[in-house]
Amino acid sequence: MDSVDQNQPLLREEEDHHHEQQEQRNSKESKTRVWIESKKLWQIVGPAIFSRVSSYSMNIITQAFAGHLGDVELAAISIANTVIVGFNFGLLLGMASALETLCGQAFGAKRYNMLGIYMQRSWIVLFLFCFLLLPLYVFATPILKWLGQPDDVAELSGLVAVWLIPLHFSFAFQFPIQRFLQSQLKNRVIAWVSLMGLAVNVFVSWLLVYVVDFGVVGAAVALDISWWVLFFGLFGYTAFGGCPLTWTGLSTEAFSGLWEYTKLSVASGVMLCLENWYYRILILMTGYLSNATIAVDALSVCMSINGWQMMIPLAFFAGTGVRVANELGGGNGKAAKFATIVSVTQSTIIGLIFCAVIVILRDKVALIFTSSEDVLQEVENLSLLLAITILLNSVQPVLSGVAVGSGWQATVAYVNIGCYYIIGLPFGFLMGWVFELGVSGIWGGMIFGGTAVQTVILAIITAQCDWEKEAEKAKQRVQKWSSESQPR
Repeated sequence: MDSVDQNQPLLREEEDHHHEQQEQRNSKESKTRVWIESKKLWQIVGPAIFSRVSSYSMNIITQAFAGHLGDVELAAISIANTVIVGFNFGLLLGMASALETLCGQAFGAKRYNMLGIYMQRSWIVLFLFCFLLLPLYVFATPILKWLGQPDDVAELSGLVAVWLIPLHFSFAFQFPIQRFLQSQLKNRVIAWVSLMGLAVNVFVSWLLVYVVDFGVVGAAVALDISWWVLFFGLFGYTAFGGCPLTWTGLSTEAFSGLWEYTKLSVASGVMLCLENWYYRILILMTGYLSNATIAVDALSVCMSINGWQMMIPLAFFAGTGVRVANELGGGNGKAAKFATIVSVTQSTIIGLIFCAVIVILRDKVALIFTSSEDVLQEVENLSLLLAITILLNSVQPVLSGVAVGSGWQATVAYVNIGCYYIIGLPFGFLMGWVFELGVSGIWGGMIFGGTAVQTVILAIITAQCDWEKEAEKAKQRVQKWSSESQPR
């Protein structure tokens, strides 16, 4: 009995040591899993940030060249880009995001031949939608006059919009091929082609605006050329040996199952463009405040800062969509869940860093845009809202990426309608006009009433997701879409 009692501490010590070793092994395994998943994620996110910043910069460069021509020219190309092109950009970009579900899951399921078919199907659908959206470019002048723009600005903006029609049609081909390559983790080529497009944009803008003296039309044509360079660069890589498994040439199979694809594509388009338009409505609502000039200028500066930083969460949106779709397509529900956790965590940490920078430098963040003391002071007043917006936008797009990777676009579209347009806009109106809190009230109401509520709802949907069931759905989706593409 005594010997048993004497051995008990030794046994407990041995058990504790064994338990400690097990915890160390588990911790090491967890760190290894996070590292492996992070490498896979950043293989997409890194080049995606670079390519998105490059594309965003092309618009900024075009506006900068136009700005040196005069105030009316700057206003014309800014409005044509923001209102006319921006409206269509959001819808077509969202529609192309249907490929993140289909191509991502097909690639994960090793149904490589389907990726090229899906991309061609997307080209057809988006090309037809470009024709449906064409009146916005053709009748841009009367539309802008109806929105209250001065006649001279509306007339010149209408002219610019007509010259941007080639840019409009480039979206139908550029967006799908980006997602086609992205789903295969061929992201470096997208980054390199984006750099080439940016270089072409700078050179052609200088050539057409200053050397040939085409003025604001030259700036618009430079943007057209740059975006088509992006498409032909990526298509050249795809067609000439870059994707031997997934590109086997043009196929009539792309014309089958168009209606089903259109429904998924439109759901994706609505999901993303509702958010895109939401922030444009914010600026429009602010413009109707009394003495709104300073408020609009300050809000535009804040939206520009938010726009640059937003390229990072949007890259996480793309990376998360691809990772989740790949894992679900491969039948790995647990791996899709783990990819979601890693992505949301890393994007949130980056958002917190930027949030802190904005708060610390709140009186200086606008200096790169303006030297007006009134605007600087108003931006400082809005800096806390900007910081909260950046933080929320570091979580919400990642959750939307999970939705795209899982094929929940229709559900999220309804969530966006409810949060943004049934809750957010009325709340912003209430805070801005009824409680007379001005631009802070409008923005705060729209952020807390819309974006924050949407983020919470998406977080709940994601947390309650049955990932094994989603993997089974992905398997069924791949089989369904593959069978619909077989020639009859």
